[in-house]
Amino acid sequence: MQRMLGLVLAVLVSSLTLSAEEPLTKIAFGSCAQQENPLPIFAKIAAQKPQLYLALGDNIYADTVDLEVMKAKYKKLADNEGWQQLVKTCPILATWDDHDMGKNDAGADYPKREESQQIFCDFFKIPADSPIRKQKGVYSSKIFGPEGKRVQVILLDTRYHRSEMKRGKREPGMTYTPYIPNLDPKATVLGEEQWKWLEGELKKPAELRLLCSSIQVVAEDHGFEKWMNFPLERERLYKLLKETKANGVIILSGDRHLAEISCQTDAIDYPLFDVTSSGLNQADKKWRPAEKNKHRVGIMTHGDNFGIIQIDWSTPSPKVSMQIRDVEGEITLRETIPLTLLQPGSLVAKKEPKDPKSEFKPREGAISPAEALTKKGEKVVVEFRVLSTGMTKDGSRMFLNSEKNFRDKENLTIVLTKDARKGIWEKATGDTFLNKPIKVTGTVSEFNGSLQIEIKDEKMIEIIEEKK
Repeated sequence: MQRMLGLVLAVLVSSLTLSAEEPLTKIAFGSCAQQENPLPIFAKIAAQKPQLYLALGDNIYADTVDLEVMKAKYKKLADNEGWQQLVKTCPILATWDDHDMGKNDAGADYPKREESQQIFCDFFKIPADSPIRKQKGVYSSKIFGPEGKRVQVILLDTRYHRSEMKRGKREPGMTYTPYIPNLDPKATVLGEEQWKWLEGELKKPAELRLLCSSIQVVAEDHGFEKWMNFPLERERLYKLLKETKANGVIILSGDRHLAEISCQTDAIDYPLFDVTSSGLNQADKKWRPAEKNKHRVGIMTHGDNFGIIQIDWSTPSPKVSMQIRDVEGEITLRETIPLTLLQPGSLVAKKEPKDPKSEFKPREGAISPAEALTKKGEKVVVEFRVLSTGMTKDGSRMFLNSEKNFRDKENLTIVLTKDARKGIWEKATGDTFLNKPIKVTGTVSEFNGSLQIEIKDEKMIEIIEEKK
């Protein structure tokens, strides 16, 4: 057991420790604490009597390159009575996000990240000889509990090495300029050293693994910060989880100033949950519409919040409860699953095979939707069978999709504008095109993270007559 405790030194902010023989049954977590504003939620977290608290980033809002200013803001948090109460209640593990590293949306471009890391280590009382003080980034890991009830906590650093993000185009009605995927093979979220470290950690034995990321991993539809801004890196993470056969993974994330539970069933070979808790005092206080997330299980769009992971080891089939609680400590979201569900092969998500009748091979001179998805910004001739259709409420735009589910990653959407629906297409409806092969000539463009071809002329699209 002593060897287990010494596997990796974790970030402990208090002198409290957990016995290696004591299984974890209640873990709290949260993110986004503006130290200048009241933080009554810390007292509510302490009242839950968690055995461990995970600080997932934006632990303060430093937003500065002045290191003395940064230290003063950490002191403001240290002096907070609720924080002091939490520190006295349980050990604390931490990673950071952009604001506590030093700058909004920052990555490897932040010039003071080395110095900021040492201030982070000072605040969280990291020993002088700890690897965390010497490595590039604040990532860490620790395993708690005896064999059969082991919980591994892995805290990633998604900031220190992260490459530059790409901005898209602000569409009409949008209040922000969205981030779009950076497809550069050299772009990174973790950096090679951390990737190698993570592989080693995932190979260690544990029954439950809490993979902590300051930004969301599963959510992919909104235009803010997330792993999907680097699709190749997210795919690398999923591939690593599968290749290491890492069982029991649940992702904990923050950053978004809202709380939600997401689940992706086609990422690895069992359901991958991402529980987002944000913020401790930074969430919207008034109701707001939910942002897009096709993997969402439940959402809390407004109100400060924190998360709880509760584990019942007392039964032959242990259960894990993923909870979001409000500023009063009341449960607002909960998803309870058997731990056996988080095992490789427990729920292999297989893509539904296409009906052979729906298959259509492009003729000479044309390409498939899959090929078109790799040619953003290029003019192409694409041919495929329309498997689903849609229309805007005002009828101004018709959508023809290459997949039955228009949210499918492999879907290419053909958008028929009013200008295109003239002449031979004046009375066309979705049924006009459904299940029929079409030929489209146009430029592949992007809208809200999805690729499409916009048709503004009736001559840009035609239905292909099939031989009987």
